[in-house]
Amino acid sequence: MEILKIENLSFSYPRCEEKAIENISFSVERGDFVTVCGATGCGKSTLMRMMKKELTPLGEMSGRVYYKGRELHSLPDSETACAIGFVAQRPEEQIVTDKVWHELAFGLENMGMPQDMIRRRVSEMTCYFGIEDWFEKSVSELSGGQKQLLNLASVMVMQPDVILLDEPTAQLDPIAASDFIATLSKLNRDLSLTVIITEHRLEEAIPVSNKLFAMENGKLLEYGETRKTVALLKNNSAFMQGMPAAVRIFNSFDLNVPCPLTAREGRDFIESNFSNEIDALEIQSEKTGKKETVLEFNDVYFKYGKELPDVLRGLDFKVYKGEIFCILGGNGSGKSTCLSVAAGLNRHYSGNVRVLGKKIKDYKKNELYRGCLSLLPQDVQTVFLKNTVKEELDDVKNVGYTLPYDLSALNDRHPYDISGGQQQLLALAKVLFTEPKILLLDEPTKGLDAYAKKEIGEILKKLAESGLSVICVTHDVEFAAEYADRCAMFFRGEITSSGTPAEFFAGNNFYTTAANRMTRGYYKNIATVSNAVKIMKLNENGGRK
Repeated sequence: MEILKIENLSFSYPRCEEKAIENISFSVERGDFVTVCGATGCGKSTLMRMMKKELTPLGEMSGRVYYKGRELHSLPDSETACAIGFVAQRPEEQIVTDKVWHELAFGLENMGMPQDMIRRRVSEMTCYFGIEDWFEKSVSELSGGQKQLLNLASVMVMQPDVILLDEPTAQLDPIAASDFIATLSKLNRDLSLTVIITEHRLEEAIPVSNKLFAMENGKLLEYGETRKTVALLKNNSAFMQGMPAAVRIFNSFDLNVPCPLTAREGRDFIESNFSNEIDALEIQSEKTGKKETVLEFNDVYFKYGKELPDVLRGLDFKVYKGEIFCILGGNGSGKSTCLSVAAGLNRHYSGNVRVLGKKIKDYKKNELYRGCLSLLPQDVQTVFLKNTVKEELDDVKNVGYTLPYDLSALNDRHPYDISGGQQQLLALAKVLFTEPKILLLDEPTKGLDAYAKKEIGEILKKLAESGLSVICVTHDVEFAAEYADRCAMFFRGEITSSGTPAEFFAGNNFYTTAANRMTRGYYKNIATVSNAVKIMKLNENGGRK
């Protein structure tokens, strides 16, 4: 049964000649799980909001959106508010109350439902999502993953037929993201819930999707059954860069066998077609010898209040000149707090923090930020002060720094009206204009497609080669494996392990890459797709089974 139908849909934002989406037509059946993929700024978020009446942006629209055969915008709000749910990229933007239980009940209260029905639905949904332990907590106490799960539960308590999700895992660590997608898959299976999700993290989303929707420059490129659509996109390098590791590895060879989508299928593909006579590549060990330390934490403790627990607990680490140092770990482990202390935004109460050999407390009158250190925060909107992208960039262009990528196509757009990935690039541009020696990045690849991530990674590598030191907090294990010189695991306010990407990811079971999971036990110390392909090719000639 057709539940959503879009006919010749086009939309353009005010004062923009270029259309955000153009002449899109497709339909979704009840119970479909549709993953929408495409480059940063291609129109995915706009399309999602066009399918949610209450969130349709202001601008010029043509075409029609139908829900169960009726035009969406002609239906009463009381019906569409419940029938079509929406989960946004940033959990905090959707939470409107102070307590978990009230957040779950809020939508039902606004619909004027009787108290006994509200209690029944809330208790049932609480049990289904397994959130009894934090039912009475303040939402401010929740981790990012818990907040996003609460958003999903708050939508599901309305009993929607369709749920739209706009990059819901962008701010989640790998384990929380995997759990979130698994929960969506369970809802889809158990309740025949129709799921439409935009994602850049396709490793988890594609295997549970029965349909794939590929967008390019505001237009529909391909749409259909997932495995068939992946095959149709084989020669599109921009899309292939974001595909699951199993797909990228498969496409590096010309074999007449089905394309794997999951890590398990990828492992079967490798073992069925390649030997392991050569089972390891020579890996680069952590460099030894004299290195210039640019940032040092020594036995650092920090807490947000006298009566509150420590967030940083005896934190020790060093970052050297010209290296990219990636910090990984769960939501709420203290990673962002570490960056705020390094940037002097929060003051530790014990231990020492040295920046370029000087104690951070000895920097006076903002000299820490004058050609020394810059921070790109996780909430990049906090750095925007002007009404257009052009004005934001004009403010800093006079320093004479040449930006390594072009944002001119966005000149007339308000910074809040561009996509999350474009906001990330704009904020990074403003930070780079300060020409720091140390660059602190909090989730710099959040909201970026694979091509943009590669662009950012190459920029950071060039900057590091010129002597800039990069400390990057990230949930993106693939990015860290590809571009870090060293990776570190953050747990309960301290670093528990560190090493080169090959050393680091080989030792982890969950905080590791799909390439490592597929090859572990068959090949040694493989962290990236490129290394997996390299060792498979060594075993291909004469080694193929």
